[in-house]
Amino acid sequence: MSKKRGLSLDEKREKMLQIFYDSQDFFLLKELEKLGPKKGVISQSVKDVIQSLVDDDLVFKDKIGTSVYFWSLPSCAGNQLRNVTRKLETDLQTNEKRHAELVEQCKALKKGREESDAREEALHELKAIEQKHNELKEELAQYADNDPATLEAMKKAIEVAHSAANRWTDNIFTLRQWCSNNFPQAKEQLDHLYNEVGITDDFDYFELPAVVPLPVTNGEL
Repeated sequence: MSKKRGLSLDEKREKMLQIFYDSQDFFLLKELEKLGPKKGVISQSVKDVIQSLVDDDLVFKDKIGTSVYFWSLPSCAGNQLRNVTRKLETDLQTNEKRHAELVEQCKALKKGREESDAREEALHELKAIEQKHNELKEELAQYADNDPATLEAMKKAIEVAHSAANRWTDNIFTLRQWCSNNFPQAKEQLDHLYNEVGITDDFDYFELPAVVPLPVTNGEL
């Protein structure tokens, strides 16, 4: 024997709505969970089915005191279904109009793009140009480090670093002089400390080496 098919969600919704329509009464959820099985809707699924009906405004609920009651009248459902029908009809008309506009737009875009030998040749040429363009971009990227703008930015960065290094060198000289003036008795200890941190007798301001231009051969660096 074949197994009995269970109810679909739409069938469960219809069964639960029929409970409201037949009685035109107010129900607690636990009451609906007892009435559901009599209509073929298991009690465990009653809550979800009722909530789906509430979400679609086919069943209404309200809290009275500490209890939540559910109800639905045939007239309310009829009005709701009529509203849904009107909305769907409006949406259908809008979509049909939009579809017609897109069809016309598609036809217009196809004009001048009919398949032909000339079009095929032009597309092939365009593809070759795009490929060459990409190859040149990749080749250009290899020389990015020699770009004049990049070199100029590096030059400015070196100048900033050089200025900062000498500024700190000047600060160190100033600090050494201050220590010598204020702690002359600690000269030996201070000299030892300076040597430990790398401030030796040859410590001085940093000078940038002179830039020697590269020889130019055949118009290239």
